[in-house]
This record gives sequence, structure tokens and C-alpha cells, in this order.
Amino acid sequence: MSQAIFVNQTGGAQVLHLQDCEVGAPGRGEVLLKHTAIGVNYIDTYFRSGLYPSPNGLPFTPGNEAAGVVLAVGEGVEDVAVGQRVAYAGPLGAYSSERLIEARHLVAIPDRVSDEQAAAVMLKGMTAQYLLRQTYKVQQDDWVLFHAAAGGVGLLLGQWAASLGANVIGTVSNPAKAELARQHGYAHIINYSEEDFVARTAEITGGAKCHVVYDGVGAATFPGSLDCLRPRGMFVSFGQSSGPLPSFDLGLLAQKGSLFATRPSLFAYTATREALLACAGEMLEKVADSTLQICINQRFKLAEASQAHVALEGRQTTGATLLLP
Repeated sequence: MSQAIFVNQTGGAQVLHLQDCEVGAPGRGEVLLKHTAIGVNYIDTYFRSGLYPSPNGLPFTPGNEAAGVVLAVGEGVEDVAVGQRVAYAGPLGAYSSERLIEARHLVAIPDRVSDEQAAAVMLKGMTAQYLLRQTYKVQQDDWVLFHAAAGGVGLLLGQWAASLGANVIGTVSNPAKAELARQHGYAHIINYSEEDFVARTAEITGGAKCHVVYDGVGAATFPGSLDCLRPRGMFVSFGQSSGPLPSFDLGLLAQKGSLFATRPSLFAYTATREALLACAGEMLEKVADSTLQICINQRFKLAEASQAHVALEGRQTTGATLLLP
């Protein structure tokens, strides 16, 4: 008998419940996957709370990211085989010991990458890839600002951007997170609990400000993020951990220097099989060659999913968080 976390009604972390379930056999194009490690991400709390509606309605099993071993394949599956180690950042349902999933979402895990590393890095790592390599293609000597530098995406993006020769500034909330960010590629750290990040960014850059600001925080850092950009700089809003951005007049972008602004999502950048394999392939190669060190600082049992969410929303986590079936 398999087990999975179910959300029967949206709300706080207490709505996450472990239940026994029957998975069944894979249909055409599907794979039966036994999970070995499951990634926990902030977007999971959006679905749980109802901020993002579940595409499957209620009840549903949250989670978009995991690694595991293929137990069985359905008719027409050619890309993956029984016994193969695979990972994904795909449709809801990852908070489970076993699941059915379409094979098109799965990516082979390289030999030099562990299941835990893959589960911890698929969503956050591919997010770092599209932010750095596609949304705004960071070049050597670019000035980059990333909010929440000690978070899962932040630690990856800092290392990767530094390897590209960028000047990377990170904001954090306390000295411990500042040290962690410093160890992961950030040349400049701003503790926003004690400093004005807009003024410090201008000071650090000698008044020139940044080519790009990556903002997954949302309400608490807006419109300050815009004020950290040089003329024609790019504001990349890819999350809202402190709440959604307020509505604003696009004329504000003109007033602040003909700025660009975008609200990207991972699934738009991995919409085709070709795009998914390219994004995941480059990212996993960076893990395999140790350009990206994966920082897994929290591990919870699958049954402890609610505790993982409390820790995540309480900003008590750094790096990646895993559920282990």
C-alpha cells in the first residue's frame, strides 16, 4: 500500500494529512515511480493555502518535485526504462511514496548526482537556469541583485552567477544567512533587517546600480527592487513569499529609467520536451561537475510534511528541504 499527503481543504499547514492510497498500473505514456526523495518548495504552500488553485480540484496531493526509481512503464514509453533513476519538476503529486506520472516529465539522473541532490535541485536548479541563462542572460562583470540569497534558489544562483564572472549582491535577514550566502558565491551581502537595501546597492555599485534584480520576495521588496536598477535594467519577479506585488502603472518603469519587467515561471520555460531536457541537462551537469554545491539542510519524513511547511513559512530553513518516504 502506498502513502501520500492529501489536502482535503485548503488552509494552513495543519491541512496536510498522510493517507494510504492505491496507485494502480501505468497507462499509455505513463510511468509508475517509487520516490526516494521529495523536494519541498515555497510554491507548495501556495497550492496548500489556496493562493494557487489546484488544477485537479480537491482533494489533491501537493508537491512538484522528486526523484525515484521507475517500477513499471506503460504502453508507448520509450524515453525511460524500468530500474532507471529519474527526477522531475512537474505536475502536482510528489508528496507520495509512489505515483503515476507521464514519462515526458522525467529526466535521467546522471551517475555523479545522487537521488537526494536531484530531488533538492530540480525545481530550484531549473529556476536558477532559466533566470540566469534565459530570462536575463547574465554576462561577465554584470551586477546582479538577488533577494533571499540564503534560500534554495538563492544559494544555487549565487554559485552559478559567480562562475559566470558576475558581481553578485544578495539580501538576507540575519548574520547566519549572510555567512551562508557568502559561502555560495555572493561577493556582497546586505542584511535588510539592519540596512536599507536600495541605498546599500547604490553604494556597492558605485552609483551605477544593477543590470538585473531577481525578486522572489514580492510585496516587501517592491518598489525598492526597481530603485536598484540602472537605466534599461531588468526587474525579474518570480515569486511572492512576502505577498503579491501591488498593482502598478507601467509608467513607473519609464519614470525609473525605461526598465524592463517580467513575471516568468519555470513551466513556461520547460513547456516542451526539448526545452525541459536542455534546461535540466545544463543544470544537472553543473551539479555533476561541482559548479553547484547542493545544500540540503532540512530532512523530514513524508508524514512530517506539515512540520516542513511550518519551518519553510516561518523562514526557519536555509538551502533545500526534503521529504523522505
